[in-house]
Amino acid sequence: MNKEDYFIKQFSKKSKIIGDDGAVIGKYIYSSDLFFEDVHFKRKWMSLKQIARKALLVNISDAIVMNALPKYALLNIAIPKHYTKQDLKELGKSFKKTAKKYNIQIIGGDTISNNKLDIAISIISISKNPILRSNTKKGDLLCYTNILGTSKRDLDILLNDGKISKKSKFLKPRLKPNFFYEISKYITSALDISDGLFHDLEKLSKSSKIGVKCFENISDEIGCSGEEYEILFSFNKKNIKQIKKIAKKHKVKLNIFGKAIKGQYKSKCQNHHFN
Repeated sequence: MNKEDYFIKQFSKKSKIIGDDGAVIGKYIYSSDLFFEDVHFKRKWMSLKQIARKALLVNISDAIVMNALPKYALLNIAIPKHYTKQDLKELGKSFKKTAKKYNIQIIGGDTISNNKLDIAISIISISKNPILRSNTKKGDLLCYTNILGTSKRDLDILLNDGKISKKSKFLKPRLKPNFFYEISKYITSALDISDGLFHDLEKLSKSSKIGVKCFENISDEIGCSGEEYEILFSFNKKNIKQIKKIAKKHKVKLNIFGKAIKGQYKSKCQNHHFN
C-alpha cells in the first residue's frame, strides 16, 4: 500500500486545491515541507549551516516550479535539548542568509524541545500565472534539466560512511529561478524532481491523466535518484526553439526524453517516504 497516496486521498477527493507542489488560493500559493533528522539527513553528514540552508531551499524549489515568487516563510523547529546558543546561532544565521538571497521574510513559526532536529517550513508565494502538474497535453514533449543520479550516488556514499564534495547537490540543491521564470510562458506543466524522475513522472501522469513514452531507456540510477531538485516539465513542441534559447542563455542542460501519450505511467522505484 502506498501510505502517502492513501492518506492524502482522505482530503483530496473533494478538493481541487490539493495535489500540486503548493495550494493555489487566489494569487497566493502555500507550500510546506518537512526535513527530519534520521529521515532526510544524519547529523554526521551535514553541518547545521548546511541543514538549515537545504531545509529552506527544498521549500523554495516548490514555489519556483509553480511560477511563484516566494515572499514569506514560517519556520517550525524541534530542537534537541543539548544544543548550545552557538548551535542555534548557526541555524538562525543560515536560515536568514538563505531567505535573504531569495527576498523571503521569515514571519514566525513554532519551536519545541526534542531528541532530534526536525524542521517543518511553510512558504507563502505570489503568482499571477501558476504552473500546475495537471495541464500536460497528449503530444507534449517531456524534459528534465541537467544531470540526474548524483544525489543517489552521494547518498549511497554517505550511507557507507564515505565523504562527498561540499558542492554535492545532495547537500546544496541548485535552484534555477531565473531560467524557470523565463520559460514559464512556453511550458504546460512542471514540478521539481524531489522523489526521483520516475516517481515525479507518475505524479504528472496522475494529475494530467496522460501516459509517458520515453525515446530511450532511462536507467534506475537516473530515474530513481531523489532529492535532485532539477526541473521536470512538459511543453508543446512548437515552443522548443524558444526553450532551447533560454536554456542556453542560463547555461541549463535540457534532456528531452519523451512525450505524453494516452494511458498512465507507473514508477518502478521504491517509495522514498515509507520504506
